[in-house]
Amino acid sequence: MNIICSDLEGVFVPEIWINVARKTGIEDLKLTTRDIPDYDVLMKRRLAILDDKGLTLKDITDVIATIDPLPGAREFMDWMRSVTQLIVVSDTFLQFAGPLMKKLGMPTLFCHELLIDGGGRIAGYRLRQADAKRKTVMGLKSMNYKVIAFGDSYNDVNMLKEADRGFLFCPPQNVIDEFPQFPVTTDYDQLRGHIENAMESLA
Repeated sequence: MNIICSDLEGVFVPEIWINVARKTGIEDLKLTTRDIPDYDVLMKRRLAILDDKGLTLKDITDVIATIDPLPGAREFMDWMRSVTQLIVVSDTFLQFAGPLMKKLGMPTLFCHELLIDGGGRIAGYRLRQADAKRKTVMGLKSMNYKVIAFGDSYNDVNMLKEADRGFLFCPPQNVIDEFPQFPVTTDYDQLRGHIENAMESLA
């Protein structure tokens, strides 16, 4: 039996932190896992900026409320869910992703959780588990699933390596250059073709 594991930001929805950066004018918040491979380093940097600027969870969720899925994302996700099971495996947080999941038809989401203090400040975060994307694939494979995975950033690479078939979707050039073993897709039609071929080869 096949199952698909996908990333979220940059694949189905715009990057949340880039949108926050544009709204607030804080250029350093534009950095994502496309730029900084170490997620813990990236998040500590983000939280320090939020503290310095006095931004709360509400400031972030107000921006998220204005974000819509990428063009064609909902239709592509509906297609995947019509042919097999799909799990969105993301390094975002439950408090961020909820409104976006509604716009995508409420797919299954594995993600992390923010720690919020009484004043609405983001005090920290709790990972579902370390290296969660790779371990999700490992767990599914232990249940005899054949896993097809795709994503766009450094933090997706371990998931793609562990999957039976892994693809990059609209990645930056630095990720393409560092991981040439993964086929690169640049739109949903190309990705659909790769998924269909993978499902046929894994049958």
